[in-house]
Amino acid sequence: MGEFRPVPDVLGYLAGRWRVARSVRELASGERGEFSGTTVFAAEEDRGLLHHESGTFVWQGVARPAERTLRFLPGPGGTADVRFADGRPFHDLDLTSGRHVADHRCAADLYRGEFTVRDADHWRTVWHVRGPAKDLVLRTDYTREV
Repeated sequence: MGEFRPVPDVLGYLAGRWRVARSVRELASGERGEFSGTTVFAAEEDRGLLHHESGTFVWQGVARPAERTLRFLPGPGGTADVRFADGRPFHDLDLTSGRHVADHRCAADLYRGEFTVRDADHWRTVWHVRGPAKDLVLRTDYTREV
């Protein structure tokens, strides 16, 4: 992807509304799916951001509504502590170099995410999910809505 754009304040960068395009690929079977929708990062009283994603997920030709909620809490030096909606830890996020890799264990599965910032209005996540029953790649592109 070339050079990454450093982000000194991840919460300031993410705040607002983003268009989301996600591809999902199951490596063993070759099955593919896609999600399209929006993500809103809205300010919370604790100086964090509430991340709410909603849209449509298409898998094996069947379209379904999909949504998720995460919390992005302020971390040291412009970073973020990402949590599930119920408060459980998910991963850290440090974009001060424009790129970050984070791991998350979920039972026997390992989620490894790479976050990259292209410019002021475009960033990407790529999650590799591996475990006894999972072998997935999820690639998500975010474009700021103005």
